[in-house]
Amino acid sequence: MSRTDELRMMLRVSQLYHEDRLKQAEISQRLHVSQATISRLLKRAEDEGVVRVTIVAPRGTYPQFEGALRQQYDVTEAIVAECFEDREEPILSAIGAAAAHYLETTLSEGDVIGISSWSASLLRMVDAIHPIKRPRAERVVQILGGIGNPSVQTHATQLTGRLAALTGAEAQLLPAQGVVNSSAARLVMLGDTYVRAAMDQFRRMTVALVGIGALQPSVMLANSGNSFTDAELQELARSGAIGDICVRFFDRDGKPVHGPLDDRVIGVTLEELKQTPRVIGVAGGERKVEAIRACLKGGLINVLITDKFTAERLLKPA
Repeated sequence: MSRTDELRMMLRVSQLYHEDRLKQAEISQRLHVSQATISRLLKRAEDEGVVRVTIVAPRGTYPQFEGALRQQYDVTEAIVAECFEDREEPILSAIGAAAAHYLETTLSEGDVIGISSWSASLLRMVDAIHPIKRPRAERVVQILGGIGNPSVQTHATQLTGRLAALTGAEAQLLPAQGVVNSSAARLVMLGDTYVRAAMDQFRRMTVALVGIGALQPSVMLANSGNSFTDAELQELARSGAIGDICVRFFDRDGKPVHGPLDDRVIGVTLEELKQTPRVIGVAGGERKVEAIRACLKGGLINVLITDKFTAERLLKPA
């Protein structure tokens, strides 16, 4: 068979497969050529440029940003949500909806899900989730103490309880403050049976859902009473802290900033999060860019869900 004849056959097979939508077995029967040959010709058609695959990104999707984030920061997945305004409220709505869809489509049977308290982005995610019939998670665990100011108390319990109901899982609340007044008070709380039972689940987590905070706490966290004083935050800044996950602070390289304040937090540690197979960071907004960048550099999260404005900033040099 001459080269021209071979190309003609390759073209004919490609037309029948890609344009006429025939299956390989049908093409084999029509052309009286073995199915193995059909498969080989289709592969060569792509290799030699006879067939070119073009992926057209639908409006509102940002594959170029997502691919660049995955490559630059070596994360498993990056999801960039469409957002029309570079303001906190639209960004929260956009990333909350994107996180809801991601969790709905990637949940596995028997997952043990950890979720942080006092996160506005995670609250929006839970609000946007549709009830999941199958697969069903095993447990949803609160990974930062959820007791605080009664005026915002419902947010913490809603995150855990509602997510458990939506995923068919058992809810495991962490019935303690996220930040207590002293290390002695923390030791007392750790002696509580229910607090200990919740914290024992941290090592079983298969998925963790976390917000990412700048050094200055969000309005929700500050209102809850589970944050440090301005003087304590200034001391953390002098130690190199730039942001936090679950009130556990890290520096510009994503390395933990340890100190005496750690002994007043009741919740998951950054080291425990690193042992979790999938840690999903849901965050966006200009004031959080450097904290998100640090998380990515330090490998504190391996899935990022953010908005297009934040993605653009993360891809620029620090």
